[in-house]
Amino acid sequence: MQSSTSADWFAEKAIDGNRGLQQLNTGCSSTLNETNPWWRLDLHDVYRVSEVVITNRKNCCAEWINGAEIHIGNSLENNGTNNPICAVIPDIPAGKSNNYSCNRLEGRYVIIHIPGDWKILTLCEVEVYGYLAGNSLL
Repeated sequence: MQSSTSADWFAEKAIDGNRGLQQLNTGCSSTLNETNPWWRLDLHDVYRVSEVVITNRKNCCAEWINGAEIHIGNSLENNGTNNPICAVIPDIPAGKSNNYSCNRLEGRYVIIHIPGDWKILTLCEVEVYGYLAGNSLL
């Protein structure tokens, strides 16, 4: 899910296995320009998340991801933004992927959120790595 959808840049496109680098308009998710946009993944169980990998858009506007926060937790309060922060993204170069260590934060939800007014959140791929409570690899 995401807070809004720009054209056909649906939330699911950020987890389709396509980093969106060849076909940006068909391979990435994007919200509208809004206050505090967010994107959320439901893992359907509680995992210990060790790492999140995010791929940024490759055309214009790569700086739009700057300041985004990665949250991991079980709460949907305030769209999940009250959950603990795994990392704050300072920047990701256009078309590149960055890895963020989450130190095994536990949660059912992975939320990416950009605080502030007049923000657009575009994600070309989000990869989540970790373990289920029974030590099964995610």
